Amino acid sequence: MQAQCLCGSVKISAKAHHQVSVCHCSMCRRWGGGPLFAVHCGQEVQFEGRDFITDYSSSDWASRGFCRQCGTHLYYRLLDANEYILPAGLFQDEDGLALTEQIFIDQKPAFYNFREQTENLTEAEVFAKYAPS
Repeated sequence: MQAQCLCGSVKISAKAHHQVSVCHCSMCRRWGGGPLFAVHCGQEVQFEGRDFITDYSSSDWASRGFCRQCGTHLYYRLLDANEYILPAGLFQDEDGLALTEQIFIDQKPAFYNFREQTENLTEAEVFAKYAPS
């Protein structure tokens, strides 16, 4: 899967599943102004234009990357596993993406809902499923 930032300074090549997750946590909503629609790409991600990437340590276990030229959100990276979760919107020409999961569902504001039937995980369920032991 191929992606790039708004200005084209950063280009991304990733081997990704075509499953889209939505994160409703307060940090993702603050970062992007709404829920994060994301594709888990694991470790198989290559970046061209790394000099344009700024990495922000958003927690003890993760960082968020963005293009310092245009501000495009590029990734959420799990530090221990070195796994990348990329915003689904970066993949403009990708067919076959499907919304399959919503996380931090207990933090979702009441002003929006999605019609797709997905797995819905609360904050506690997310940490039980994904947090390093």
